[in-house]
Amino acid sequence: MKIICIGRNYTAHIEELKNKKPSEPVVFLKPDTSILLKKQPFFIPDFSNDVHHEIELIVKINRIGKHIDPKFAHKYYDEVSVGIDFTARDVQSELRAKGLPWECSKAFDGATVLGKWVSKSKFDNILDVNFKLFKNDEVVQDGFTKLMLYSVDELISYVSKYFTLKIGDIIFTGTPAGVGPVAAGDQLKGFLEKEEMFYIKVK
Repeated sequence: MKIICIGRNYTAHIEELKNKKPSEPVVFLKPDTSILLKKQPFFIPDFSNDVHHEIELIVKINRIGKHIDPKFAHKYYDEVSVGIDFTARDVQSELRAKGLPWECSKAFDGATVLGKWVSKSKFDNILDVNFKLFKNDEVVQDGFTKLMLYSVDELISYVSKYFTLKIGDIIFTGTPAGVGPVAAGDQLKGFLEKEEMFYIKVK
């Protein structure tokens, strides 16, 4: 099972981190060992002093595919949720400054939160849904999938040019603006529309 992540897919988030708008999707991978186990807290790693939350719409691939045409991409997933791509921002900044890959800042153990999976048929149009992250009962990220630079279907098509998609693969579709640090004692809740998809404690 692969975890395929997309960076810089919302303009406001690109601007808040002072990054350049990409001419094509920014792709990186996470191992399955990065998945936070169910009902476990997220422990801030000892190698970072600045771990940020990044909530994202996620989709689960349901069939094998390669070189998928965008018009057929909707057939390759039927379950969706939201998740967190935890990022050790200080580590990431240091790696980027050296022109090195990001994985040590994003793919460490526990860095990937997966919400409960629900059928995309619950929504009129998954390309136009709202998702939110609450930190200590305050909304800190409020995203709309219609604001993606590249839609879910476009992302599936794009990544399938490079990687054969297999059943169970997960795609993180990018985070909206509002990313910020977490601290021990924080409580995080992720919502897709009005349904709670995950709840975790930070330690």
